[in-house]
Amino acid sequence: MSPSDSPMEFDFRVPPEVEAGVYANLLAVWHTAYEFTLDFAVAERAQPSETGVKVPCLVVSRVKIPVTLIFEVLKALNANMTQYEAMYGEVHAPEARNDEEDG
Repeated sequence: MSPSDSPMEFDFRVPPEVEAGVYANLLAVWHTAYEFTLDFAVAERAQPSETGVKVPCLVVSRVKIPVTLIFEVLKALNANMTQYEAMYGEVHAPEARNDEEDG
């Protein structure tokens, strides 16, 4: 069996400085002809602006993914979401909330 015929095993190593991860409650996705960019961010409190409402968002991590890998990302997310729902129940999108109720 040649090395190219052998199954590949990836050995993920997480450096200590990123092991804890970062919290994000917002995702922006954009792309070029060559890659998808995922900006994970934390949305801050909405503020009135001249054109309506402005929500400041702090990007906490930016991940660039080659176009050729995006279907694998979608499959992995879908498989994990299916496993999550099998264990914990169906996930529902949060209801729209009225910020005036927050005081």
